[in-house]
Amino acid sequence: MEKKYDLEQRTEAFAAAVIEASRRLPKDPAINELVRQVVRAAGSIGANYIEANESLSKKDLAVRIKICRKEAKECRYWLSLIKPTGENLETQFSALIQESTELMNIFGAILRKVSDSDV
Repeated sequence: MEKKYDLEQRTEAFAAAVIEASRRLPKDPAINELVRQVVRAAGSIGANYIEANESLSKKDLAVRIKICRKEAKECRYWLSLIKPTGENLETQFSALIQESTELMNIFGAILRKVSDSDV
């Protein structure tokens, strides 16, 4: 099942992109707190997906995938609150919001497939 490794790489690349974009933001107490939250959520997506790939049962898999989806949704929320200014940052953050939405949808589809196979 080669696809799982593609998603591991994709979630890792997403977390790295969030970190890189966050470093470009101005230093401000409110922004700093949002950055902490978004970086944690972005990293958690991939970490939980790796755990899902090592799950011991379909139920464990479903729980981990639900967490991945939840973290992707949370990440989208934090990214939307940051609202950076400047065309490059706005474009970059819009792309990150889009990617978090796509990851949410992917994990939702995986969850439906797992649920359909009698968790």
